[in-house]
Amino acid sequence: MGIQRDVRLGLKLVRDVTASRKAQRLLNGRLSTREPLPRNHFKIAVYFADGDVNLYQMRQWYKPLAKLAETWPVLVLSRSGAGALPLIDESPLPVAYVRRVVDLEQVLAQQDIRIVFYVNQNTRNFQMMRYGGRWHVFINHGESDKMYMVTNQIKAYDYAFVAGDAAIARLDKVLWDYDFDKRALKIGRPQADFYSGATPFAPDERQVILYAPTWEGDRPAAAYGSIASHGVALVTSLLASGRHRVIYRPHPRSGVVSSEYGAANKTIIAAIATANARDASARHIYDTSPDLGWQLSAADVAIVDISAMVYDRLASGKALMVTRPVDPAAQIDSGGYLSDCEWLNVDDAGSILGVLDDLTHDSEAHDRLKIWVERYFGDTGPGVATERFHAAVAHLMDEWERFDASHPQAVSLEVVEPAIDAPTDEVSDVEKL
Repeated sequence: MGIQRDVRLGLKLVRDVTASRKAQRLLNGRLSTREPLPRNHFKIAVYFADGDVNLYQMRQWYKPLAKLAETWPVLVLSRSGAGALPLIDESPLPVAYVRRVVDLEQVLAQQDIRIVFYVNQNTRNFQMMRYGGRWHVFINHGESDKMYMVTNQIKAYDYAFVAGDAAIARLDKVLWDYDFDKRALKIGRPQADFYSGATPFAPDERQVILYAPTWEGDRPAAAYGSIASHGVALVTSLLASGRHRVIYRPHPRSGVVSSEYGAANKTIIAAIATANARDASARHIYDTSPDLGWQLSAADVAIVDISAMVYDRLASGKALMVTRPVDPAAQIDSGGYLSDCEWLNVDDAGSILGVLDDLTHDSEAHDRLKIWVERYFGDTGPGVATERFHAAVAHLMDEWERFDASHPQAVSLEVVEPAIDAPTDEVSDVEKL
């Protein structure tokens, strides 16, 4: 078994390296046809050191950042070729590919970057955080009560943009000697102001159910995924009802750790295709689109796992259920929304039709939901979160001006031409892993 596993891992590594080299060649061709970035133009950078597998972390920020760029020009700094290629193709923001540190320094020398946003905790963030004279701000890639949200790493950044009172309370449990009033700025959920887009079906009498599970996790404490436990049973029931329309939006990493989880995901996808072939008017959706918006606004009820999707949906103020993890080691926050949410237990997954009927007519559940929406996001009126996001940025821009004026001897980077220290299609050790 050990030899077979080593062979599989070896073959996977070869495939990954081959794919990475191919992506790098495509990227080089794309970069060769682009106009140079305008100098001294960009005020804000979004630093992204990951490849395409974690691109979802950037995608949810596209629309809020594009709106912000109308006031302060925003540039994406991509460290990975596998991430830069799709970013260049789909991002509404300009992208600079800065694989090497010298590439990064050249861009910083040519631009007036005053704020750097970070959407995750990639260890390569620290290669960017070495540069002073600018604010380093953690904006995260979603609001949730997962263990990821209560990390002491928040202290490494100058500031953190958080959703609301619930986030402050969550962090206050674990951060010692942290100035929340100064360093944690509440902005709500700007993404909720952009929950829009063309719906790929015409509304009818069917109740629309969004099932958006997360991946299986890489350890028991984070085993929140429900595809293998709840998913097949609940989707099968919904597809057979004749009065529901399913939007199935699994996490892009579903099945990367567990073959069982991956197989259940494929079973659901196949079942949706079969149901549509049987009744074309059903218009069930297997959704892999990069944009998240219309799915949240079109769904009458959302069924999600413990993940940022809970809070993406919560920000809409519409009916929501959360799957209860079957692994007893999965960590569940007992003090936030999850202490009072509408749980879907694994034993009830096959009886989802009755569960949904009960929820639809439960006025008390609706009232509870309104209270939690306010606690997590504050005022969710149209445009309010976007205004708070822009106000937080304006505050940091003012602070930048104040500190810049008091540090006239600050050392600036020189504009340098990148050294030819490696072939442009070289695959870094980080990308290999």
